[in-house]
Amino acid sequence: VQLQASGGGLVQAGGSLRLSCTASGGIFSDRAMGWFRQAPGKEREFVAAISRTGSMTKYADSVKGRFTISRDNAKNMVYLQMNSLKPEDTAVYSCAVGRYGSPQIMQYDYWGQGTQVTVSS
Repeated sequence: VQLQASGGGLVQAGGSLRLSCTASGGIFSDRAMGWFRQAPGKEREFVAAISRTGSMTKYADSVKGRFTISRDNAKNMVYLQMNSLKPEDTAVYSCAVGRYGSPQIMQYDYWGQGTQVTVSS
């Protein structure tokens, strides 16, 4: 299983970015998918998750109302639209494959390489 995140970059506060994650080497349409981030010197934290069908989502309180997770099972891809970015959103963002179909069950089996997001003030 391989996961590759892309779409990161440098953006000013208040700006937007759209991250993409390409999954390969397995069947993911029956699994929840998630996004996580890790800032320098900090623990990895949950950002957002989406159910296998895309009908249910879950967000960290810190990004609720600003970020939107979505997926395209036909393309084995998951996206994270990030709006109204803040300097505290600066981190390496990674995608992950859940163990089950629900985003409420915070168990993940596979992790990908991350993409750097830097938000300047």
